[in-house]
Amino acid sequence: MLHADRLVHTTCPYCGVGCQIDLHLHDGVIFRVAGRYDNKVNFGNLCVKGRFGYDYVHSPDRLDTPLIRHRRRAEPQPSGWDEALDLVAGRLEAIRREHGPESIAVLVSAKCTNEENYLLQKLARAVIGTNSVDHCARL
Repeated sequence: MLHADRLVHTTCPYCGVGCQIDLHLHDGVIFRVAGRYDNKVNFGNLCVKGRFGYDYVHSPDRLDTPLIRHRRRAEPQPSGWDEALDLVAGRLEAIRREHGPESIAVLVSAKCTNEENYLLQKLARAVIGTNSVDHCARL
């Protein structure tokens, strides 16, 4: 049986509830997730995703850098975050200019905190100028 050489106290990333968890690591790899009992959010309980949904962390298929397709049908190439965010902002601005702000919609997520969702809807309404904001509560 593996024994943790490191224990990380953190918040579950699967929804905005804020369940407290302990990640048990051995050689830097998560091998167990346990709910924390010393809090009033989840009292040590976790949903199935919160307890067992961490295989993606060490997956070799996980993206860890932005990819940009420079030509139609070309393979996406790794890029820096500044380049990727500038590209997205520029394309959104071009769409807004050509088709109007209501041609853009923003989907917020149950995986974000309420504060993050609030900021995303403020970005949509105050910066982009659209009221087309929706939320999907399905995890």
